[in-house]
Amino acid sequence: MSANAFHSARLGAILLLGASLAACGSFDGASARIASVVTPYKVDVVQGNFISREQVEALQAGMGRQQVRDILGTPLVTSLFHADRWEYVFSLQRPGQPVQSRKLTVFFKGDVLERFEGDEMPTESEFVASLDARKGKRKVPQLEATEEQLAKFPAPQAPAKATEQQPAPAPTATRYPPLESSTR
Repeated sequence: MSANAFHSARLGAILLLGASLAACGSFDGASARIASVVTPYKVDVVQGNFISREQVEALQAGMGRQQVRDILGTPLVTSLFHADRWEYVFSLQRPGQPVQSRKLTVFFKGDVLERFEGDEMPTESEFVASLDARKGKRKVPQLEATEEQLAKFPAPQAPAKATEQQPAPAPTATRYPPLESSTR
């Protein structure tokens, strides 16, 4: 091998090595740019029972345990040591926002509701509005129809009685094969 050929091969190897290193550097830069654009999806973490102000207002001393369960749902925490107390805990953790946490404790005397205490609960409309906070403020739709809206729809009419009653059609006789064979 001549000195010129050796020198050319050596120069080619150096250029190939330099191009490889440059490609790695640009690959790292491209992957860093892609990683900065693509972010992983972060889920909202909801735990417990959401209790609204309307549900708390429906509670009355003297209700039975089943009535309380019908209004509030199954309690998140019950204790063997405190069978007369149910804990309703709710937390909502959303990425980039503070954790919402609320607690309501219901006290029983025997099987009858004695009292309840806890955090100030939002109304259902307030809670729905807080869920939509990331997308901007929107008006929560009214969920009840006004008298004017109901007046637009005709009242249901009672079916008119037929003056002549037509006899009901006689059932047709249907024959089925026997369940058991007659040969034994």
